[in-house]
Amino acid sequence: MSSRVSSYIQLTKPRIVLLVLVTALAALVMEGSLLREPGRLLLVLFAITLVAGSANAFNQYFERDLDAQMARTRTRRPLPLQHVTARSALVFAIAIGAASVAMLFWVGNALSAWLALGTILFYGFGYTLWLKPRTVHNIVIGGAAGAMGPVIAWAAASGGLTLAPVLLFLIIFLWTPPHFWALALCVKEDYRKVRIPMLPLVRGDAETYRQIEIYSVALVALTLAMPFLRTGGLIYAVLALGLGAVFVWKAVRARRLATVGSAWEVFGFSILYLFVLFLGLIADAIWRIPIL
Repeated sequence: MSSRVSSYIQLTKPRIVLLVLVTALAALVMEGSLLREPGRLLLVLFAITLVAGSANAFNQYFERDLDAQMARTRTRRPLPLQHVTARSALVFAIAIGAASVAMLFWVGNALSAWLALGTILFYGFGYTLWLKPRTVHNIVIGGAAGAMGPVIAWAAASGGLTLAPVLLFLIIFLWTPPHFWALALCVKEDYRKVRIPMLPLVRGDAETYRQIEIYSVALVALTLAMPFLRTGGLIYAVLALGLGAVFVWKAVRARRLATVGSAWEVFGFSILYLFVLFLGLIADAIWRIPIL
């Protein structure tokens, strides 16, 4: 039973879900109204967990044949390993997706529920079935789905949207391409095998490293502008400056070295970067240390 539960959890891609939760929590703490209702705050976070889990489960269901051919996934994901049947995975994805939308209607509002439904459909169907196999821009456009956690959270808490959740969305949106392209450089033969038009295969390694550098600089520029837009205080600003400097340095170094090892370094650090950056936003919102 525990093995079966673990397999269903793996369908949700729990490490990705954890990052989504941290970004959503940052939005809830910054917005502030649900801090007086911790029970409702936890329910919103749980609903967003189900949103991300459903989108990821749909992704694994639709890509199960591709995952079975790729070295990176065939020994790690439950469908290629036949730990879960395809029918069970589909039912699971639908069930937790429906539960997430219903829960957000209940503890949040119609706006947050519709945003959640759109996120699941866009990532599970639009990105997985349409964008990913057809365009080199797949991850740039598809990254919008992964950036929706703060937007859904803010909408659930406030019933509307302001500049702050849009800025949080843009941070994740700009972060996604260098994060994912670094991985694509490391496992490009897997993508070649299943004919997915990832940037290294279509435009070459040199252009991919160049794009990683460009997006990293744009990302760091946005994060450093946040305090001047009244989003983020002193703790966040210090972290954004330090982490951003390392991120850009790793991107520049990867372009210069053009090795798998340097690409893995960008990929690994990018996860730490986003996690700590949003923890900085949470800390600032709690302790209210302004920079201006």
